[in-house]
Amino acid sequence: MGLVRLKIRELAAEKGWTLKEVSDRSGVIYSTVRSYARRPEMAMVDFTCLRKLARTFDVMIEDLVEVLKE
Repeated sequence: MGLVRLKIRELAAEKGWTLKEVSDRSGVIYSTVRSYARRPEMAMVDFTCLRKLARTFDVMIEDLVEVLKE
Protein backbone atom coordinates (compact mmCIF):
# COMPACT_ATOMS: atom_id res chain seq x y z
CA MET A 1 0.00 0.00 0.00
CA GLY A 2 1.30 3.45 -0.89
CA LEU A 3 1.98 6.17 1.64
CA VAL A 4 1.72 9.91 1.08
CA ARG A 5 2.33 13.13 2.96
CA LEU A 6 0.49 16.38 2.28
CA LYS A 7 2.63 19.52 2.08
CA ILE A 8 0.07 21.67 3.87
CA ARG A 9 2.47 23.26 6.36
CA GLU A 10 5.01 24.19 3.69
CA LEU A 11 2.41 25.69 1.36
CA ALA A 12 0.70 27.55 4.21
CA ALA A 13 4.05 28.97 5.34
CA GLU A 14 4.77 30.20 1.80
CA LYS A 15 1.47 32.11 1.86
CA GLY A 16 1.90 33.26 5.46
CA TRP A 17 -1.28 31.44 6.51
CA THR A 18 -2.11 29.54 9.68
CA LEU A 19 -3.80 26.14 9.47
CA LYS A 20 -7.01 27.84 10.60
CA GLU A 21 -6.76 30.24 7.65
CA VAL A 22 -6.19 27.28 5.32
CA SER A 23 -9.33 25.70 6.73
CA ASP A 24 -11.38 28.88 6.34
CA ARG A 25 -10.17 29.52 2.80
CA SER A 26 -10.60 25.92 1.60
CA GLY A 27 -13.81 24.97 3.36
CA VAL A 28 -12.09 21.85 4.75
CA ILE A 29 -12.87 21.28 8.42
CA TYR A 30 -10.05 22.57 10.65
CA SER A 31 -9.57 19.24 12.44
CA THR A 32 -9.04 17.56 9.05
CA VAL A 33 -6.53 20.19 7.92
CA ARG A 34 -4.68 19.92 11.23
CA SER A 35 -4.69 16.12 11.10
CA TYR A 36 -3.39 16.04 7.52
CA ALA A 37 -0.71 18.62 8.35
CA ARG A 38 0.52 16.71 11.41
CA ARG A 39 0.69 13.21 9.96
CA PRO A 40 4.11 12.25 8.60
CA GLU A 41 2.52 9.59 6.38
CA MET A 42 -0.96 8.48 5.40
CA ALA A 43 -2.36 5.56 3.45
CA MET A 44 -5.70 7.23 2.67
CA VAL A 45 -6.88 10.80 2.13
CA ASP A 46 -10.20 12.27 1.03
CA PHE A 47 -9.94 13.28 -2.65
CA THR A 48 -12.49 16.07 -2.24
CA CYS A 49 -10.33 17.60 0.50
CA LEU A 50 -7.23 17.25 -1.70
CA ARG A 51 -8.97 19.07 -4.54
CA LYS A 52 -10.18 21.88 -2.25
CA LEU A 53 -6.74 22.30 -0.68
CA ALA A 54 -4.97 22.31 -4.05
CA ARG A 55 -7.38 24.97 -5.34
CA THR A 56 -6.86 27.05 -2.20
CA PHE A 57 -3.08 26.99 -2.61
CA ASP A 58 -3.44 27.42 -6.40
CA VAL A 59 -1.33 24.31 -7.07
CA MET A 60 -1.91 21.02 -8.80
CA ILE A 61 -2.75 18.04 -6.60
CA GLU A 62 0.62 16.55 -7.54
CA ASP A 63 2.30 19.58 -5.93
CA LEU A 64 0.35 19.09 -2.71
CA VAL A 65 1.05 15.36 -2.33
CA GLU A 66 4.44 13.84 -1.64
CA VAL A 67 4.58 10.11 -2.40
CA LEU A 68 6.64 8.42 0.31
CA LYS A 69 6.19 4.79 -0.66
CA GLU A 70 4.38 3.20 -3.57
